[in-house]
Amino acid sequence: MELPRIVENSPFARIARLKLGQPNVAMVLGKAIHLSGVTREAFLRDPSWVAHEMCHIRQVQEHGLVPFLWKYLIESVRVGYYANRFEVEAREAAVRDTSRYAAALGVAVPPGPGRGTEPTPQDPRPDLVL
Repeated sequence: MELPRIVENSPFARIARLKLGQPNVAMVLGKAIHLSGVTREAFLRDPSWVAHEMCHIRQVQEHGLVPFLWKYLIESVRVGYYANRFEVEAREAAVRDTSRYAAALGVAVPPGPGRGTEPTPQDPRPDLVL
């Protein structure tokens, strides 16, 4: 499995993290995953989070960067973040693909809801796609 470029301490992800008031954020910008509030190592130890973000990478590749951004924005305005079909697909991918990413990364499947379910107070991590 080839991972995309992962940018730690991304100023873009930091802005999103501060605006959202969250302790950590991962966001896809084109073909890279930008992180703030979490290290590359910690991110890669969470295979459901990796699966979620990798789904967004695939969505960008499938639609093309500018068309995807436009569709994502329109969908978010129309139905909101959680009902956005791209987020729904990424949450489904996280549930479906966590075991595969765990095996590829050599980590255990974490207990609990992970990225494949709605955020909880214990796991509020939002992610953004740009």
